[in-house]
Amino acid sequence: MTNTEDAQYLCGLKREDFQTKIDGKDTDLYILKNNQGCEVAITNYGGAIVAIMVPDKEGNFANVIQGHDNIQDVINSPEPYLSTLIGRYGNRIAKGRFQLNGKEYILAINNGPNSLHGSDSAFNARVWDATQVSEHAVVLKYTSPYGEGGFTGELEVWVAYTLTNDNEFVIKYQAKTNKRTILNLTSHGFFSLAGIANPTPDVHDLICEVNADYYLPIDETSIPTGEILKVAGTPFDFRRPKPVGRDIDSDNEQLRIGNGYDHCFVLNKKEEGEFSFAARILEPKSGRTMEVYTTEPGVQVYTHNWADGYAGQHGATFPRRSAICFECQHFPDSPNHPYFPSVIIEPDREYTQKTVYKFGVEK
Repeated sequence: MTNTEDAQYLCGLKREDFQTKIDGKDTDLYILKNNQGCEVAITNYGGAIVAIMVPDKEGNFANVIQGHDNIQDVINSPEPYLSTLIGRYGNRIAKGRFQLNGKEYILAINNGPNSLHGSDSAFNARVWDATQVSEHAVVLKYTSPYGEGGFTGELEVWVAYTLTNDNEFVIKYQAKTNKRTILNLTSHGFFSLAGIANPTPDVHDLICEVNADYYLPIDETSIPTGEILKVAGTPFDFRRPKPVGRDIDSDNEQLRIGNGYDHCFVLNKKEEGEFSFAARILEPKSGRTMEVYTTEPGVQVYTHNWADGYAGQHGATFPRRSAICFECQHFPDSPNHPYFPSVIIEPDREYTQKTVYKFGVEK
């Protein structure tokens, strides 16, 4: 790819800025395009999504996902999960311990007393094998060795990123194991529909809808208490669209613990594994919209509550609450809550999952 070709990219990213060797494996940048002029830029380091270029109601394109503009900044990001793939276990496991096959497994502790996202150097910090299969799609593959992060079994994972001509960003996951184990994969996209900037605006004015009648309350260490509570009459009621900021600072113990929203919503499903509507956001000034669809039973909604204004791509900065995440997944700490949907996978059954982020404009 020449510099001339680089200049053709709306995102302004350069392939050479993402090329290095880590543990003998090459990192690179992959650009997906569609016939609407949209782009998605991905690096195979952690499967990080570093740009999603979509138009506003005036036709002006901007990057609506937080990322960095070179591989060293991706590797050393103050937010290690910034728009990366997450595994083996998305979200938290209490005290980093769970029982399986009559044995206790002990994981890395990296979030207070708990294990978060499989550790700081899990799937988000691995170089995946990448194959760009078309202008629209790239497939990533990673083999997680037996015992990595404390998890049992060797695990092969494939993630396909596709940008359709309907402005849908599709993420399909497949995995197989050689031994009974647990698995909870997700993508941790930090979405800023106003467009990243210096500073990137907060998400308080975003109009948000979440298709969930229930949510999971958390304890002081952000682990689910085990209760499944109705959203009705609480700040967690997004069944009808409302601004993210309307209730985010209300006098509520759950919001105090999370420093904002950092909770798993139980998605309304007719049956397990149904591919259905999960959430929608509208950025009123730009008119940009994003709809989320998934096969997963839950979505962790996180409002970037701990960001401190650190530097991102092309001089952008990411202050507190400048992004919203919709991490489609199974529930946090599921191995320690037998009545939560199971995260156990067996050697004779392939794990599959599909999540779609569909971008649009409301004029």
